[in-house]
Amino acid sequence: MRFVLILAFLLGSFAVAHAADVDFVRVWPEWRDAESFDRISEYFTGKENTGRETVRRSQVENRAGFYFVTRVRNNAGEQPAAKMVLSVIRPDAPQVRQYTFPVPLPRGETVYNLGLTGKDWPGNKARPVAWKLEVVSTDGTTLATSKSFLWEKPAK
Repeated sequence: MRFVLILAFLLGSFAVAHAADVDFVRVWPEWRDAESFDRISEYFTGKENTGRETVRRSQVENRAGFYFVTRVRNNAGEQPAAKMVLSVIRPDAPQVRQYTFPVPLPRGETVYNLGLTGKDWPGNKARPVAWKLEVVSTDGTTLATSKSFLWEKPAK
């Protein structure tokens, strides 16, 4: 019996340590105009230069939109085919909408710009009612979650 308890404790400790290997350092929800992505190099090359940030948009052809600028810390191994799953309640509709953005997840800290663009966001004055953002591994495991205060009822 003692062996089972020790094994359960060790496995539980591993699960806690593993879950903390990836976390959100910060999430900044904000509107961004298309011009905020312009860089001088784009005028010469004709290609968008995102610098060291990973940019993903729900409507690829539209740059202006409501972005979730996130900094993710990954102390685990690199995952080249991870994804960010964004669930959001818009101010003009009560149902939850979910968007999936494939992203590389290298070791260290990475900045992601996840944009709800084009018809996926009602305009520059609109703010989300509530949101939840998850980092999901290649095998489907949720590695980290961040959410707004209004995403769920507080526990009693």
